[in-house]
Amino acid sequence: MSEIWEEDWLNRRYYGDLLPAAAERELHLAARAYEQDERAEEHLHSAIAIAPDHLAVYLGLYKFYFYKGRLREAVATARICLQRSAAELGLDPDWRRVRPGDAQFGSFDAARARFYMFVLKAYGYIQLRLGRLEEGSMVLAKLLELDPGDKIQARVLLDVVQRGGEDDDD
Repeated sequence: MSEIWEEDWLNRRYYGDLLPAAAERELHLAARAYEQDERAEEHLHSAIAIAPDHLAVYLGLYKFYFYKGRLREAVATARICLQRSAAELGLDPDWRRVRPGDAQFGSFDAARARFYMFVLKAYGYIQLRLGRLEEGSMVLAKLLELDPGDKIQARVLLDVVQRGGEDDDD
């Protein structure tokens, strides 16, 4: 990779002025170092230190943990994302007490409400992967309460749990 091309790649700005350039660069460096767990994680934590109030840095850390199979760390990071997202929307920090009318959950154009629902789905899914079926099912049921049209597609996960993890063909 040429040095000029690499420098351009590291300086890409997907978030514009919403995320400090230095934090975004750390996210790119983490992606580049993905196979080197310790180094990638250092870059992700640097991004958080630079922009501790921006959800994108926590989302990057969540994805890293999830794809590395570090589910306990992923669920803890998803919990942080959920709490921060709730705070941005002015929602109750306890997802169990969030109600459909608390945000524009029915509007797919309401980006923050949609992000909250995606994080809630991720949180529920990881609970299921950790064998916490009751907690995961409760989270997904809450998501269906907030998203009765199932735009976020929680129903398919809940159906798998209710079938005991068996495929339709079994």
